Amino acid sequence: MSPDGSETLADIPVPSVVAILPCNDLDAAEAWWNRLGFRRPVSRDDDDYRVLSDDVGASVHLTKAVEGWVVPGRNPFGVYICTPRVDELARAAEDSVVGPSRRPEHKPWGMYEIALNGPDDLLVRIGWASRLKL
Repeated sequence: MSPDGSETLADIPVPSVVAILPCNDLDAAEAWWNRLGFRRPVSRDDDDYRVLSDDVGASVHLTKAVEGWVVPGRNPFGVYICTPRVDELARAAEDSVVGPSRRPEHKPWGMYEIALNGPDDLLVRIGWASRLKL
């Protein structure tokens, strides 16, 4: 809900697919996702499972990894965030950018995107269709 009590897009359920990401350190992972605008509702206080959402309805679920399951440097997991806010999110996590140009680029597959090194070396790509990028 917005401060005035009205519904926001994040309050309206829509069909979606949400990644459940195993994390070695939930507090560190949550802090990293906070930089991209994902927040946990104040009313939620879960130790081993956290649901984070942003202001436009995107969400990610974080769960405590079983010991030895997620090995930084060998993390097989990744997530792709489709949003027109590529540049804004790249700036918010500029110290996590991977790749030689260190800024978003138009890719041959038609996406304007950037790759980030997330918690536990999770690959986080943020992109939007190049044809829609103004």
